[in-house]
Amino acid sequence: MRESTTILIGTTKGAFLLSGKGREGWSLSGPHCDGWPINHVLGDPETGTIWAGGGGPWSGAGVWRSTDGGASWTLAKLSKGQVDEWAANDPEMARFMNWTPTETKFDGLADSVWSLHHAHGRLYAGTRPAQLLASTDDGVTWEKSEALANFPDRDTWNPGAAGLVLHSIVTDPDDPKKLWLGISSSGVFASEDGGESWERRNRMSNAEAHAHHDHPAAPRGGETGHCVHNIARAPEGDLLYQQNHHGVFRSADGGRSWDDITEGLPSTFGFPIAVHPRDGQTAWVLPLNGDTEGRYPPEASAAVWKTTDGGQSWEAKRAGLPQKTCFFTVLRQAMAIDRATPAGLYFGTNTGSIFASLDEGESWEEIARHLPTVLGVEVLQH
Repeated sequence: MRESTTILIGTTKGAFLLSGKGREGWSLSGPHCDGWPINHVLGDPETGTIWAGGGGPWSGAGVWRSTDGGASWTLAKLSKGQVDEWAANDPEMARFMNWTPTETKFDGLADSVWSLHHAHGRLYAGTRPAQLLASTDDGVTWEKSEALANFPDRDTWNPGAAGLVLHSIVTDPDDPKKLWLGISSSGVFASEDGGESWERRNRMSNAEAHAHHDHPAAPRGGETGHCVHNIARAPEGDLLYQQNHHGVFRSADGGRSWDDITEGLPSTFGFPIAVHPRDGQTAWVLPLNGDTEGRYPPEASAAVWKTTDGGQSWEAKRAGLPQKTCFFTVLRQAMAIDRATPAGLYFGTNTGSIFASLDEGESWEEIARHLPTVLGVEVLQH
């Protein structure tokens, strides 16, 4: 029997599921989750459960859950939004919106969920402003990380353009006590005691290479620059990669030191990064021309850049991608990889397209178009 693959898509107008057998014959369902802005959708290959995290100032923050392949969804609402305030004070609006009062635990702490991660029997959620929440009952109830909420210098953390967001959650598959977080714009955080305590890990091993940069997000003071855009873990050891606001970096020691591996790429700016599920020396990034130049592919010609030697060299992969007048943006959580052989790679654009490569990035095909702005892409195979 051919394996079922579902591309889990978060957009500004709800979650969408793009399903196919044997990674072909794609069919689309959605929008799900009442049309909420959905930043990240995640699936559990063992149970088939799907979670969708999102929200915003209007709706409040929440995590939706489906146990029947997206046919029905339930919402764990985490904070109230403007709609709750309006409806609570206007019975007519409450009837119109089919609104009922809901107890919410994190009012004032989070206005949206930005990232989800499932490991070791726990479901994690990263929020805006940056809090780490965890659930041990598949997303029904949640607790926050007190250690991160009370981190000693938290009052100095600076928000990025999208706010102070916790967008990357990484765990060690063999050690449930080891976690890494990416927060814009506060950097990389690590815990080796299951989140009971956290430390910042942003030190560069080759800091002298960046003495000439004067961009506010650039490396300085011996650190990478705290505007980390995405973190990915390799399958072996403590090998990590990050796409930063100002470069791509690699750490062989769990983030204690970072090597700049940007040389060979066409720009220092980009959002997503993906690492091969079986080969930690192979990774992909999608560079954009710069934060103030439009945030589209350099020379308006799309390419996914691939390394097979841990970032010592990079090669552009363009086959099947638009090579002229291409002005889309690919956001930080909008690229994912599956575990097939060869591995499949997928990304979504702010112009509503989903591109797929079934040969590890060598060639590409557009498998969906005209979706809302794509915010997140993940893969569920079962």
